[in-house]
Amino acid sequence: MFFLLGIFITFVVTLVGFVASQRFVENRLRYVDAVQRPYAPIVAGAVAALIALPIVGLLPLVGVGTAILFGIGVFAGVASGAREIRRRIGA
Repeated sequence: MFFLLGIFITFVVTLVGFVASQRFVENRLRYVDAVQRPYAPIVAGAVAALIALPIVGLLPLVGVGTAILFGIGVFAGVASGAREIRRRIGA
């Protein structure tokens, strides 16, 4: 039972990381050139995973995999948001 709850929490955290970072990039960073650089999603995902590591260390149902998947979700969200900006401006 706790195993399934941990998987569900990991899924939700990863999905929230993706959606939040995608919306943030599309709405707030629309005019920032640095978000269009190829390394921007990598940096954002790595920083998000590093920030999440101590937090998941305190929680009993999730582990390091949750922090890593959260970083991957942020990575994908930033990349998707930057791609959407490029699509809107026609570049």
